[in-house]
Amino acid sequence: MKIEFAPRHIPWERRLQTASVLQWVFTFLCMAQCSIALFILLLFTRFWLISALYAVWWAFDWDTPSKGGRRSHWMRNSVVWRYMKDYFPISLVKTADLDPSKNYIFGFHPHGILVAGATINFCTEATGFSKHFPGLKPHMMMLNIWFRAPFFRDYLMSGGLIPSDKESASYVLSKKEGGNIVVIAVGGAKEALDAHPGAYTLLLENRKGFVRLAIENGTPLVPVFSFGENELYDQVENPKGSWLRWTQEHLQKIMGISLPLFHARGVFQYTFGFIPYRKPIFTVVGKPIQVGKKHNPSQDEVDELHKRYLEALCMLFEEHKLKYNVPEDTHLSFI
Repeated sequence: MKIEFAPRHIPWERRLQTASVLQWVFTFLCMAQCSIALFILLLFTRFWLISALYAVWWAFDWDTPSKGGRRSHWMRNSVVWRYMKDYFPISLVKTADLDPSKNYIFGFHPHGILVAGATINFCTEATGFSKHFPGLKPHMMMLNIWFRAPFFRDYLMSGGLIPSDKESASYVLSKKEGGNIVVIAVGGAKEALDAHPGAYTLLLENRKGFVRLAIENGTPLVPVFSFGENELYDQVENPKGSWLRWTQEHLQKIMGISLPLFHARGVFQYTFGFIPYRKPIFTVVGKPIQVGKKHNPSQDEVDELHKRYLEALCMLFEEHKLKYNVPEDTHLSFI
């Protein structure tokens, strides 16, 4: 295999973009484990008091993630995220105004490998979310397990993330003053196993929990499609029925996280590594679907709204696909 090295003379701006993406990949893949190791190691050094004091703080602060979290204006506006946005680049596309006196649920598709579009658009201000949707605060949902990692939980909350459970979502959506958005990558970690370049298969056929949540809170549903999300990485072929897919799905059931075998480029060469390709992402936010409130909706009511949501998502995809270089004969499919 011939390795294609990056040129020596690359503009400083591009180097900073690559560095910003490198820290994000490290954060996504390793920061939780490093945080846990640091917390434990400090206990056996002269700095043990740091972990001890944090443990006390942690006990008092245990429920904060499920109570809306604790976002940081400074973190969301960090220059690091602007460099990361420019690396791909990533764009936020608005198709309709949203009423800041209401709460909303954004259904984000597809999950991709590392949810880059959702991270930049909804967990930072790099693409100007607050300017596109004034008066609204996005709360991206993430697996509960990551909020059990010391230090890392605080980092996640600083971006506005909350645990992906019904209690956390309902707390945000129940705020009568409105102005809140719960962002759900509906396909979840399992959908990452189908995140191949050129793939438009969504794990959505039987994902209806977010629809029931919308009805119970009377919250409008907004479909969001992120064009380019699946183009950032190559993934080892894992078709249904293969031993690799069988192993990945069983590990996902046990651990709650999926383990796609992905690769792209490196920091100083373009042949292999975990740095994503420089491919543009266009995250298109659709029009809200109005939802009537009902405390205990029937399955038929959930199914009917779910069907309306799928239709709206397909319409959003069809209306915009040609703008973002998706072949005309390509359509969404659901599993």
